[in-house]
Amino acid sequence: MLTAGAVTATIDYWSTLMMDRWTAGALKPVSVSMMTTIVPDDGQKVYLQKASMIAIPGTVSQTFDALPAQVDQSTVAPGYLVLDPYSYSQTFNIGAVPAEATLVTLQFTYDFLVQTTPTSTEYAKQSASDTMTIAIAPSAATE
Repeated sequence: MLTAGAVTATIDYWSTLMMDRWTAGALKPVSVSMMTTIVPDDGQKVYLQKASMIAIPGTVSQTFDALPAQVDQSTVAPGYLVLDPYSYSQTFNIGAVPAEATLVTLQFTYDFLVQTTPTSTEYAKQSASDTMTIAIAPSAATE
């Protein structure tokens, strides 16, 4: 769970690619599913304005250049409704990383807009971030 002000986001991450197939050259999908709650819940709504992921390959002792950021910017105003029972789902894809990489660190950032009152057209912005590190499996050529 992530907390951003009065917003608590419950986020699940998974990949359809088995971890032993997370090689340097593979396309590595990471799916995200999110739902939020707000306390106190006075009837206002929570919207996801933007979700982004940056993948940073490396080793235990070295960091390589980050891959280009992937951003899902809402195409509707004020954003995607993510207040329980409504959820947000997206899949980000991590492309090829340097052959020497033994891990990739994923940095996710979520920007929320929270109605100031249930009938308001004014919003407060809240941001939350999450980080995870995933091992890169050796490819057949490097074993």
